[in-house]
Amino acid sequence: MAEKEKQPVVVLSCKVFKDLFDRLASDGLIDRFIYLDYGLHDAPRKLNESVQGALDALEEPSLVVLGYGLCGNGLNGIRSGRHTLLIPRADDCIAIFLGSYARYQKEFKAESATYYLTKGWLESGSDPLREYRKYVDRYGAQKADWLIDSLYHNYKRLVFVAHSQEDLDAYRERALEVARFCERWGMRYEEMRGSTDFFEQLLDLATDPAQGSTDFIVIPSDGELKQMQFLRL
Repeated sequence: MAEKEKQPVVVLSCKVFKDLFDRLASDGLIDRFIYLDYGLHDAPRKLNESVQGALDALEEPSLVVLGYGLCGNGLNGIRSGRHTLLIPRADDCIAIFLGSYARYQKEFKAESATYYLTKGWLESGSDPLREYRKYVDRYGAQKADWLIDSLYHNYKRLVFVAHSQEDLDAYRERALEVARFCERWGMRYEEMRGSTDFFEQLLDLATDPAQGSTDFIVIPSDGELKQMQFLRL
């Protein structure tokens, strides 16, 4: 019996994960990388449409590794079409950056009101300080103060997650600039080393999705990703 031909492996991901995919994806494992804009997480409907559009545009049946969590329900209803989908079973990117759902839960229990920064989010300008500056340019200082306070006043901790000492050294000053701004709400600043465990498991599973894992979701061709599949009982 002839061996079944291996499907191409395609990464379709938020650009926030590009650095980790570049570091960890071994030569020959990934046939193609597609990165979508950071800002889509702010508009779940637009995120859904963008991911679905990119999937539909892939003509060759592929194993598509989605570099997203549920992301504000933005992936709910994504249809696999001709492809097989492999998705981290995580509410958002933080569990992935920390290395596991269990570690994310531990940090959540320690301080649920935590805002996380990463290299990617700092590069994209997606943080309270940059958002405030955009609001000032658009609405003026008074309305900007009201808007930013309504979004962030309940947070108690600001954590910068980095995956190497080099990233800590390179991005610490920018993270501290955000931290100084967030002192207006009494946020305390912490630094935390992330883990690549989630990524390493994801890439290992991409070689053989049939091996399965409780930390990942596999959607076969002609299937649909549903919110309930991310729930953990």
